[in-house]
Amino acid sequence: MMEEKLTYEAAWSELTAISKEIENETISVDELASKVKRASELIAFCQGRLKATEAEVGKIIDGMENQQKE
Repeated sequence: MMEEKLTYEAAWSELTAISKEIENETISVDELASKVKRASELIAFCQGRLKATEAEVGKIIDGMENQQKE
């Protein structure tokens, strides 16, 4: 389960650290499955944040464009 206070930056940082561990082969086989699972959760979290931010920015831009037309 994802932490309530997780930020995009913290998730990205953790994801980067996991990626480096896997690339450098410093992760044990016993930990690999749990790290890959955590990485998939972090990716989903980051994608969700990006989509939500994109939608919010889109609404702001639409609002600005509507104000300029008036």
